[in-house]
Amino acid sequence: MAEIGKDIEKAQQLLRSGELVAMPTETVYGLAGNAFHPAAVAHIFKVKNRPAFDPLILHTDRLEKVKQFVRDFPPIAEQLAQAFWPGPLTLLLPKSEQIHDIVTSGLDTVAVRIPQHPVSRNLLEGLDFPVAAPSANPFSYISPTTAQHVNQHLGTKIPYILDGGPCTVGIESTIVGFPDGIPTVFRKGGLKIEAIEGIIGKVQVNTHSSSQPTAPGMLNKHYSPKVPMFIGDIPKLLAEYEEKSVGVISFQQAYLGESPLQFTLSKKGDFAEAAQQLFAALRALDTLAPDVIVVELLPEQDLGIAINDRLRRAAVQ
Repeated sequence: MAEIGKDIEKAQQLLRSGELVAMPTETVYGLAGNAFHPAAVAHIFKVKNRPAFDPLILHTDRLEKVKQFVRDFPPIAEQLAQAFWPGPLTLLLPKSEQIHDIVTSGLDTVAVRIPQHPVSRNLLEGLDFPVAAPSANPFSYISPTTAQHVNQHLGTKIPYILDGGPCTVGIESTIVGFPDGIPTVFRKGGLKIEAIEGIIGKVQVNTHSSSQPTAPGMLNKHYSPKVPMFIGDIPKLLAEYEEKSVGVISFQQAYLGESPLQFTLSKKGDFAEAAQQLFAALRALDTLAPDVIVVELLPEQDLGIAINDRLRRAAVQ
């Protein structure tokens, strides 16, 4: 299995030599490789078994660095960067010739962000290149929020996992692009849409998944456990599957009492706590391997919007 540790210099050296390293961010753990090194980027796709048509997100530590590998940084994007970087916001911007097509899956735009996690910030500060870093999990499986999650599935394929503890946000970043100058949310995530609109006004929200994504994280089926998963009214679903072993993920109410198959995301109804717990709950139930998993949607507000997006994609059969 991979070595798990806190040696930032070791992780930096591995990245400089073209190796891959798992790194913590506030959202989920990322599988990082030198974005200026096409062979390293290709290795990311291979390790994850990720299709080449699904673009990657670049991570760096300063706005000045981002401006070196994009062709244009519109004022409205700068407003968002100033308000929310470092943090769970990814901007989709026109790429410069410095960014190889393998990173962007041939698209003319590149997804970039500055993570907030202090360990990833320290890692990136010491590098003279951005890292491409999708979630550090097998393609379409549940995203990892601890170093141990990464090791469970990718530990035999990478040399080092930089341990930064459990992720505090727990779901991926919100992606905002500017097609035809119109601010558009391409992926709902850890930054609330209400917060974005508080800075730049009304935004369009992409409501469709895609088999030919124009930004990372847009595929129809994603974040999926191996156990079949169904969304709906939990009491009705429990009655429907009464002859089976059933795992439950609910927002506030515990439908199975103290059963180990019951995961309540936030008894106090806190959306941020629910987001932080979501992927860990999915992983735990998938490990326990009931016959089916049943879940309920959260209210379509706050981070409930992004959580529901993850649940819908995870339930695609």
